[in-house]
Amino acid sequence: MISGGVRKILALSAAVGAIAVPQGAALADTLQEALTDAYLNNPTLEAARAQLRAVDAGVPLERAAGLPSVDGTATYTEVLKQNSTSFFAPGRSLTAGVDLGVPIYSGGAVKNAVRSAKERVDAGRADLRATESAIFSQVVAAYMDVLRGQALVALSTNQVNVLSINVDATSDRFEIGDLTRTDVAQSQARLAVAQGDLRSAQANLIAARETYIALVGDAPNELAPPPPLPGFPEDVSTAVDIALESNPDLIAARERAAAAGYDIDVAGSGRLPRVSVFAGYDYQNFLGSVADGRLDPTDPDSPIVPSDQTAAGASMGVSLRLPIFQGGRTAALQRQAQARASAALENVIAAERDVIAQVRASWSSWQASLAIIESSQSAVSAAELSLEGVRAENSIGNRTILDVLNAEQELLQSRVQLVTARRNAYVAGFSLLAAMGRAEARDLGLADEGVLYDPVVNYDRVSGNIFDWARDPDPVAQSPRTVDVPAATAEIPETADSAD
Repeated sequence: MISGGVRKILALSAAVGAIAVPQGAALADTLQEALTDAYLNNPTLEAARAQLRAVDAGVPLERAAGLPSVDGTATYTEVLKQNSTSFFAPGRSLTAGVDLGVPIYSGGAVKNAVRSAKERVDAGRADLRATESAIFSQVVAAYMDVLRGQALVALSTNQVNVLSINVDATSDRFEIGDLTRTDVAQSQARLAVAQGDLRSAQANLIAARETYIALVGDAPNELAPPPPLPGFPEDVSTAVDIALESNPDLIAARERAAAAGYDIDVAGSGRLPRVSVFAGYDYQNFLGSVADGRLDPTDPDSPIVPSDQTAAGASMGVSLRLPIFQGGRTAALQRQAQARASAALENVIAAERDVIAQVRASWSSWQASLAIIESSQSAVSAAELSLEGVRAENSIGNRTILDVLNAEQELLQSRVQLVTARRNAYVAGFSLLAAMGRAEARDLGLADEGVLYDPVVNYDRVSGNIFDWARDPDPVAQSPRTVDVPAATAEIPETADSAD
């Protein structure tokens, strides 16, 4: 349920996007398109997917230790000089063999190592979700920064134009003796300040556009206003509860703690016996290098017996390895694993604290920005009326030029505050969603675009692969470069509103 107060806040958030609205918004780039492009083209996100694929390989790597192994050997030997006492020794030989080993019991090392690897896969998937959320938060901030920058450039340009007219009008009135040189100087000073503010706003807009290019991979064109943010919980406590269940950073920390618990058992298994079954087959061929010999070498009339040039044998058995003394290695490994598990448990508490702080801070910032939007809208309306009145009173001599300049400055400041508050409210609201674990591809409608990356596909592909010669294609960069994207400028769409 969403309370009446929150409904009011959500209604305000629907107006947050009205920072710089092109008249042809239907043809403008949308926030959804920017998020999709970043999802497909951002190198940080692509690297996170590759890192998860590396983590996936840990499961078959650990499982391999519990599977049978087959080794083949071959040796060719050529005797360069025979020993003088070796009458029937071969001059050359070829030996070959095949050995099969099947582990039966390893003290639970393989079982727990596989469990640990699977927990780390789950942690890696949570890390990927966190990276998605972080990239999307940055894209949203960059998108809103461009909109704010365009609005501030438009406001600053308008202010320069207004003050330029004021300077001309003040100079004309000075020429006829209606105003003093002080009035002219005040107008000129305000114009110079406005021109400096315009240059600063233009530089900030260029920086915002370059940040957008770095994140999305393409230049922002005309940007449409962002859509309203989805519904929020009715209070911050509910938001915290959702975050404690869904925040990917916290989930990853918990999975790593579980994996570290299995690592303790893996380390302790070094004390336990190892049992395996083995079998082998050996073949030997002297390659005709052993001469035929008499049955009785001392009797020249003894019959000649042909030599056996080949030999073969097979064996099998059970092997037991029982550790008795290892110099304290196993105990040290287990203590090390326990310490790391303790650190992992503390990291869970640290992640939980961070999540709670993020949710509460984002909630506070979001509500404060919405309140500032409401007050700024009132301030803009009042400042517009004030400026209109001061100008009218100045025309009959009841107000000075400085009063007019101050009224114009107050109106500009109110409009800038409104534009900034709209940007801050949207970014803070999205940050709150991210902290709650609700700002990922699956939550933002990217599934409708058919571009979602499914990490389970790669896991299923590699987890059961036991072929030693399997190999993936050589890696190549997937993300496009931006060196060919033209440098950003401070130009703004001619149809852009000034965010009144």
